[in-house]
Amino acid sequence: MSAAFTTRVLTVASGSRERVVDLTRDCEAFLAEAAAGRDGLLNVFVPHATAGVAVIETGAGSDDDLLAVLHTLLPADDRWQHRHGSPGHGRDHVLPALVPPHATLPVIDGRLELGTWQSVCLVDTNTDNPERRVRLSFLG
Repeated sequence: MSAAFTTRVLTVASGSRERVVDLTRDCEAFLAEAAAGRDGLLNVFVPHATAGVAVIETGAGSDDDLLAVLHTLLPADDRWQHRHGSPGHGRDHVLPALVPPHATLPVIDGRLELGTWQSVCLVDTNTDNPERRVRLSFLG
């Protein structure tokens, strides 16, 4: 693999409850090694049919607000055609249409270029899958 492109897979324990998991420090640690001070793009990709990636504020309630909105838009009930797994699991398969499974972010001088309150987060409403993979890729 060339020095222009580097990739790594993280294993994230998202647990048995709905969660927004902040991945910003993991992204920064990866870039410290992979970008080595260069400009480029970081792609964050979740290879799962029931999880997404969001760039949002965390720690001030926005992560809980996101989960509440998802509950309103995608209730965990028996309305879903997709019916395997826990009750309402079909909604987890609709989640990536609203919270996409990827984000591409600018990297300047080897550092993730986020706004003051922005964090890179895994959004996981699937309580049936307590462990997720997240692929970080740097193109410089």
